[in-house]
Amino acid sequence: MRNIAVICLVAFTITATAQGQLGYQRPPDDIAKLVEAPLTPSVGLSPDKTWMALLDKSDFPSIEELSRPELRIAGLRINPDNFGPSRTNPFIGLKFKNLRDMEEYTVSGLPSPIQLSSLTFSPDSKKAAFLQTYPDRVELWLVDLTTMTAKPLTKRKINATYTNSYSWTSTSNQVIFLAVVADKALPPKTRVPGGPVIEENLGKKAPSRTYQDLLKNPYDEAAFDYYCTSQLYAVALDGTEKPIGTPGIYAAFSTSPDASMLFSRVIQRPYSYLVPASLFLQSVQLTDMNGKLIKKLPDVPLGDNIPVGFSSAMKGPRSYGWRSDQPATLHWVEALDEGDPKVKAALRDKVMTWSAPFAGEPTELISLPLRYAGISWGNDKTAWVYEFWWNDRKTRTYQVDPSNTAKKKVVFDRSSEDSYTDPGDVLMTVNAYGRLVMQINSDNTVFLDGVGSSPEGDRPFIDKMDLASGKTSRLWRSEAPYYEYVVGVLDAKKMTLITARESQTETQNFFLRTIGSKTPVQITSFPHPYPQIKDVKKQVLKFKRADGVDLTADLYLPPGYTKEKGPLPTFFWAYPEEFKSKQNAGQVKGSPYTFTRISSGSPIYWVVRGYAVLDNVSIPIVGEGDKEPNDTYVEQLVASAKAAIEYGASLGVVDPKRVGVGGHSYGAFMTANLLAHTDLFKAGIARSGAYNRTLTPFGFQSEERTYWEAPEVYASMSPFTHADKIKTPILLIHGEADNNSGTFPIQTERFYNAIKGHGGTARYVLLPYESHGYRAKESVMHMLWEMDNMLETYVKGDAMKARIETK
Repeated sequence: MRNIAVICLVAFTITATAQGQLGYQRPPDDIAKLVEAPLTPSVGLSPDKTWMALLDKSDFPSIEELSRPELRIAGLRINPDNFGPSRTNPFIGLKFKNLRDMEEYTVSGLPSPIQLSSLTFSPDSKKAAFLQTYPDRVELWLVDLTTMTAKPLTKRKINATYTNSYSWTSTSNQVIFLAVVADKALPPKTRVPGGPVIEENLGKKAPSRTYQDLLKNPYDEAAFDYYCTSQLYAVALDGTEKPIGTPGIYAAFSTSPDASMLFSRVIQRPYSYLVPASLFLQSVQLTDMNGKLIKKLPDVPLGDNIPVGFSSAMKGPRSYGWRSDQPATLHWVEALDEGDPKVKAALRDKVMTWSAPFAGEPTELISLPLRYAGISWGNDKTAWVYEFWWNDRKTRTYQVDPSNTAKKKVVFDRSSEDSYTDPGDVLMTVNAYGRLVMQINSDNTVFLDGVGSSPEGDRPFIDKMDLASGKTSRLWRSEAPYYEYVVGVLDAKKMTLITARESQTETQNFFLRTIGSKTPVQITSFPHPYPQIKDVKKQVLKFKRADGVDLTADLYLPPGYTKEKGPLPTFFWAYPEEFKSKQNAGQVKGSPYTFTRISSGSPIYWVVRGYAVLDNVSIPIVGEGDKEPNDTYVEQLVASAKAAIEYGASLGVVDPKRVGVGGHSYGAFMTANLLAHTDLFKAGIARSGAYNRTLTPFGFQSEERTYWEAPEVYASMSPFTHADKIKTPILLIHGEADNNSGTFPIQTERFYNAIKGHGGTARYVLLPYESHGYRAKESVMHMLWEMDNMLETYVKGDAMKARIETK
């Protein structure tokens, strides 16, 4: 274990430049108690909406747990001791609530201690299954909801290293699962290599983003084979089981809706050292339930040469799946433009279908002028197909008649950035096959469930839409002072909904609401997890940038604070977002009525330390028409920050001379840029960021252009380029095992060295074993301690010192 805390110039307890070990620290009690507050359970609904699973969340793991063996290969992180994922957040308690009689039921026979994940209900809602994790194995368990008893479903060890490791068949009497291959051995790792590792490209364009944890050598390939190879089994509820086919590295598997056959994608050699396993070559096949081959389908090709751009796609077939409203019909997508958005083409993608017995030729459902974005199946006469295009943020929904593909029409045609015109998503229901399909009512209508973005904030709604005319009518909308949204329909005829409701003072709970009635029935009664901040004031601020773009921010003020007490030291937290329209960029996001939840990385902790907190400050980076947003990134970034601080100061609550700024990931990138290009802040906190964009040369965030296409943009946006200008104190924190694309720990290491080399004030904290987000309790507590010290010393402390000297 190692913990590096590096300081240059004047820092908290050490002067000059220092490097060394520092034990894990604990933040002040008012922050620590919020971290240790009880966790609100998660919930899950059965397909028939009769049962609600209540799942108790686990606390932060310890650093000892995080330090256990971990294999990082092919973009995966594997626990080599139990053939499962290495970084999990298991549930530690399970109960069920019946939504008919409102009684809560405990389950007997559960494993102890329970370490539960991947809970799913059977299609008939009479059973549930879950994975139970032990140090040396992962098991598949069954819960009988009629007797409320639990037991292991098989004695075989589950292989949960890669894809979803089990699924129910539509009959509800059988589960298909992936098992560890018992007689397979891991080849020994030799100290002496057999030769150099060589990669070669023979003239083809093969750009790729900066992926982490890739295969590096033949031993990694052998380890990938060993840990990820599985044998498919079918197990009946009485424990009878049989193997299906031969072992392989399954990227995906699913039974047909009628449970008569199995679709699978299996990873094949040769492997790539440039992309993760999800982009490896995959063979695709249909078999019967005994593993006998029915049809070999076109392979999914190796994805190491997908063109640059967010509207790009691989050349071959992709997005295979079962048509959920038919017994055994496959669908997939094929690019008509070679997957290259720069190729001029009237049509970009086509959706194909093929029905059992797969004797004839596949048929085309629809050809799309934009890139395929998904499909919702309804019935013989109705399906919705979605397409999008990144450059202009266009999104479109088509209504197609699968029985007569000539009959199609556009349902919605809008900008994905325009939240105010978002019609919502069609509500889905579970059909006789146990699959999700559009809930089409007897009068040929559907329900639309929307976020309800508006100038007054998000107000979720339910609309009813006539499929023939396209006309909609509003059935229900969330009303102040609550934020409430629909999680399911209990009774479509009576229009009884299951909703989640919260307010500024009430944590989220679940209700039964019948449209037309003003008194919902409460299902859960989860208590307020943070009584010590129940009086914290939250306000959604609305203001303008100098160029006229509308901005928003969530302002939190300490309990008992009044303006008469004077302006407060302020913590500013944000994450920039790109837009193609100023009008859309200025739309209000979020709701003034949501409950204040405090995650481990939240800035809201500092409201209990006497700070005003400006959270979710909107930082829109806009490029209209032919202009790209990042062409003027720095100018818009600075203008947004300046506007937020000035508006907060005009309210009398923000002290403009005592403002600290912070962000995570792209927010860290923002923080470093603000310190390089402004004098607005007294200190900055940047966590898990990337600071040199030449290290992500084939695009980053929402930037499609490569470094070679826009070198001046990459240079001007990179804080590393301007490290000599950063004189404001900055705290840099990074996880030692960050596996997020682009944010290698070396980004922070080199940036710190650049600031130090030019005499800046910086502190660099490297958290052992942590990834892009931090999980161990020791790490989280230490991170908060570091942040508190930075804010107290440079934001609150310097101003207080100046006042004393003035007097």
